[in-house]
Amino acid sequence: MDDVFLLSRIQFALTIMFHYLFPPLSIGLGAIMVLMEGTYLRTGDAVYHNMTRFWTRVFAVNFAMGVATGLVMEFQFGTNWAAYSRYVGDVFGSALAAEGIFAFFLESGFLAVLVFGWDRVGKGMHFFATLMVALGSIFSAIWIVVANSWMHTPAGFEVIDGRAVITDFWAMVFNPSSMNRLGHVVLGAFIQGAFFVMSIAAYYVLRGRHLEFAKRSFSIALVFGAVCCVLMGVSGHVQGQAVAQHQPAKLAAMEGHYESGPAALNLVGLPDPKEGKVKYGVGIPGGLSFLVHGDFSEPLPGLNDFPEKDRPPVMVPFVSYHLMVGVGSLLMGLSLLGLFLLWRGTLFTRRWLMWLFVVAVFGPIVCNQGGWVAAEVGRQPFIVYPKQTVEWDGGKAKVVTSYEGVRTDAGLSNRGVVTGPLVLASILMFGFVYLLLFFVWVYVLNDKIRQGPDEYVAAPAATSADDLPGTATANKLAGGESLTQLSAAAPATEGR
Repeated sequence: MDDVFLLSRIQFALTIMFHYLFPPLSIGLGAIMVLMEGTYLRTGDAVYHNMTRFWTRVFAVNFAMGVATGLVMEFQFGTNWAAYSRYVGDVFGSALAAEGIFAFFLESGFLAVLVFGWDRVGKGMHFFATLMVALGSIFSAIWIVVANSWMHTPAGFEVIDGRAVITDFWAMVFNPSSMNRLGHVVLGAFIQGAFFVMSIAAYYVLRGRHLEFAKRSFSIALVFGAVCCVLMGVSGHVQGQAVAQHQPAKLAAMEGHYESGPAALNLVGLPDPKEGKVKYGVGIPGGLSFLVHGDFSEPLPGLNDFPEKDRPPVMVPFVSYHLMVGVGSLLMGLSLLGLFLLWRGTLFTRRWLMWLFVVAVFGPIVCNQGGWVAAEVGRQPFIVYPKQTVEWDGGKAKVVTSYEGVRTDAGLSNRGVVTGPLVLASILMFGFVYLLLFFVWVYVLNDKIRQGPDEYVAAPAATSADDLPGTATANKLAGGESLTQLSAAAPATEGR
């Protein structure tokens, strides 16, 4: 296997997908930690203090994995995709520099205070550090999504001497798809963090361990996750309309729509490119047209309206997109059911549902990975997508291209320098290292889950001198001895 182009794409896909296991979890956990520590500041309840400390330890492990796996991803731009790097260097250079200055330094700078500053800074300062770390992780997502969105809907640039040069920085930042995609990505990260917390908390409930900690953690994550799931449905609708406007070929591939006309919303099916239809399809006739235009009879361009050389593959975007939507819908239903039972006060008595929440942690991972696969494979064969508009003539779509874009194979490094065997060797090496890193991550994470949170210690109640004997009898001392036990040992002490 010596096709350097195919191997380079496989390598980039593997490193990106592995890396993307960790940043969404960091973003989601960071937001939930802000909610937990903010509740502690408001109530003074030590349960929320211990809760934040526990999830901070988990966050730190995950943050380290995100940094380690992200470095490899960026180096590939200079090794495997040097021609592409030359073309977009001005665009990516500004966006990634902003990510380093405004996001990574902010997040990493306050991380030490977050992890080690519990007994060294005041409560307000520590909460500020938690907030800054959470914001830093979101700022990082902002600039990465801006750079990636520019590849899909390029704006604010001119091509000079074979390079894309920024002419309007803010037009580049607020390119037509960046804000829609940013909201979708951040909500997906929030949902992953919420279900991660719920999974571990549900496990503690089933094992009868740390019940107060587990139930409160679960409740915060459930409310947060349910709200984000509902918002994700709205975000997905807006995102779909944007794709229909700016990347009509991608939308046609994700729904297996081949001919111009009203487009069905397929729930399940198997696209067949040779016959130009979706086999065994079950869906809503005209449903996609309704979601895009609000009219079941409104036509949409099909894949056959585009030159064959410009059409994306269908199977991978179709399957990954429908997997994302299907699993995401199940997660929304599960979170809303949990919210209803929490309101009824019967949630934690239903063991079968707790087990569902334990395994549901994989759902957001599938959705986040599937969404990125659908987006990136759906823009092929372009690495920078062309600017296309659709004009209609007698019910037939005509695609007008004003910017030709950059094809993926044109972004590859010099084939005489980067060879297939070299890329294959690096894939095997990175695969081995990533496998070790993954096992280390699972081991450390499992160890922290088995240890559990710090034990809850209630603050002693205020009392007067007259009430001191009764209050002391009702409370355990820090060493675990009661007043009765202490009194029994008193004669021996006095006799010395």
